[in-house]
Amino acid sequence: MDDGGTRWIERHLGDRARAVLPAPVAEVAMFVLKQGWACLFGGLLLLALLVTDALWDPAWPVARYDALLVFALLTRAAFLRWRLETWAEARVILLFHLTGTAMELFKVSAGSWAYAEPALLKVMGVPLFSGFMCAAVGSSMARVIRIFDMRFAPYPPWWVTVLVALAIYANLFLHRWPPDARWALFALTVLVWGRTRVSFRVHARRFGRRRWMPMVAVGLLSAGALWVAEAVGTGTGTWLYGGRPEGGVSLAKLGPRYLLLWVAFVTVTVVDRRALQIRPRQRRTASVPPAATKP
Repeated sequence: MDDGGTRWIERHLGDRARAVLPAPVAEVAMFVLKQGWACLFGGLLLLALLVTDALWDPAWPVARYDALLVFALLTRAAFLRWRLETWAEARVILLFHLTGTAMELFKVSAGSWAYAEPALLKVMGVPLFSGFMCAAVGSSMARVIRIFDMRFAPYPPWWVTVLVALAIYANLFLHRWPPDARWALFALTVLVWGRTRVSFRVHARRFGRRRWMPMVAVGLLSAGALWVAEAVGTGTGTWLYGGRPEGGVSLAKLGPRYLLLWVAFVTVTVVDRRALQIRPRQRRTASVPPAATKP
């Protein structure tokens, strides 16, 4: 895969961190910087929500939602122009945009949340910029896999993961009709991915060894980060849960966000599965010749 146009930036930051910081501190610093770099599009979109919420005047000729759409389109174009993302990652993000927009249309029509502000570019109550919020999740996930050189092993059969993702996605639409399969889906993610480890590199190959975490734990931590991002959206009034100003994001939303991340990950693997490994790679060990024996 093309590594994008930013590898030299990452290498320079790593060299500087290793030169001026103790090794453990440098590793933590690089981990945080790389996470932020991977989530760049999502971070810029959250910043745009905060800035427009603070500055936008409803009397202005351009609606805030429409301005957010223009900002998202220009940012996506800049990412491709300056190779901050690869074309493979762009295809992942397009899939996220399509599936995310479909979910937005259904959820808004069902009254789960609402976009209260006016906009010219709005379909069935859903502003067109909203699909880019789902695309931001895809962007972050695709970039973090590349930037950290991630490997997933032992990975379950891919077709099984697709079926689980489809079941989770279907439950997003069908949960209002009993029985809600959410708890069964929680258990299913542990059953399918419980043995999988995510290995990654914080430093370049020649400077550090690979680290690893259980994949389910990564999913839980990522759900927490997504919950924080969603809290920013509700805090700025960009969308309203239940259509009410007081309908903020509760801790109960962590569960659905956790499930949504499995759909997101499988969507990434639809485009590129090179990071998936059926079994862990065995470390190479130097052969030791048998000890010489006296005649």
